[in-house]
Amino acid sequence: MTTVKVKFRPSAVADRQGSIIYLVTHHRVVRQITTDYKIYEYEWDKKISMVVFSDSEKLRIIHQSIRWDLSRLHKIINEYNSRYCEYSSNDIVAEFKELCKQKTLFDYMQSVIYRFRQLNQIGTANNYNAALNSFKRFRCEENIPIDAIDHILMENYQAFLRIHGLSLNSISFYMRILRAVYNRAIEQGVTDDKKPFRHVFTGSEKTQKRAVSLQEIKRIRNLDLSLKPNLELARDIFLFLFYCRGMSFIDAAFLEKKDIKNGVITYRRHKTGQVIHVKIVRQIREIIDLYSVGNSPYLLPIISETSKDKRKQYESALHKINNGLKEIGKLAKMPIPITTYVSRHSWATIAKYKRIPISVISDALGHDSEITTQIYLASIDMSIIDRANELIIRDL
Repeated sequence: MTTVKVKFRPSAVADRQGSIIYLVTHHRVVRQITTDYKIYEYEWDKKISMVVFSDSEKLRIIHQSIRWDLSRLHKIINEYNSRYCEYSSNDIVAEFKELCKQKTLFDYMQSVIYRFRQLNQIGTANNYNAALNSFKRFRCEENIPIDAIDHILMENYQAFLRIHGLSLNSISFYMRILRAVYNRAIEQGVTDDKKPFRHVFTGSEKTQKRAVSLQEIKRIRNLDLSLKPNLELARDIFLFLFYCRGMSFIDAAFLEKKDIKNGVITYRRHKTGQVIHVKIVRQIREIIDLYSVGNSPYLLPIISETSKDKRKQYESALHKINNGLKEIGKLAKMPIPITTYVSRHSWATIAKYKRIPISVISDALGHDSEITTQIYLASIDMSIIDRANELIIRDL
């Protein structure tokens, strides 16, 4: 006969939280599991040996965690019984602790984040870390076994995010990251697929306009910012990104002079690793000549000190340039806030308006997640993209 009981052990110090413990008994031999769940004595219901029912988020999570733990313990016991072999209460406790240690979401996700950092995918690592921190806040820092994740938990998390004012797209951002981690755990045999994301939002909600027209870009270009060098730099970086077919800011920041050969900039996208070639037209050359610093290996004055953390320099520059662009947007009476991303989105939107094929636009932007892009990727002549870029810039 094997039993599992949940007990509350009060603190020896008055007004301190006590601990919840499990007592595993097999053939009258009792072994104890001390959990990390801390509660006050008044939060414990002796009659049912469980935390009291409450609106408290923390107590709700502890209650749920105890249920999961008990389910795991009984599963371990049932598996031992099905083998018809000798086992002890020590065996049950040892297997339970090992199971909890190896398969918790927080620890598993940290290992995924660490792997991204090893691969120098810093932006992705930061996004995963943001999702993990959000989920930790939802869980009040209480970890959870991966195989305990179900659709009810994710629906509660979605409700938590909505209560805290997140938009549907922000909710989808976190959900898609957690789903990617969960799918990785399935592939590695860490858990079975319980389809926990089937009732939460993982799509894309149509957002406000994120592009401006050619006429509006002309207004930005024609602003006299000669007495405001910081704004002038922000404006010229914005135009450089646009002229370079909607290049992303991080790719521009790390461009080096050696990336130019025979009048073409060749670089590898930080996000996807795809190699991109951009023909240097007159407008691009003028900005390069204006800002190129003789002793710097970089093409633009974004990373200025090679001995310091380059990622921090990039992030600091992005913040300053976007602040400058917001001010520029007001001066030019733009209909939306201007950021470096608006440059990229505008190029794509204008290209589409000029009836440039979607496959060409996708390849120009370096996308690798669209089926259409993959179909045309091998056959697109790079000169088509360069001609498309010249067609857009010519109208400025």
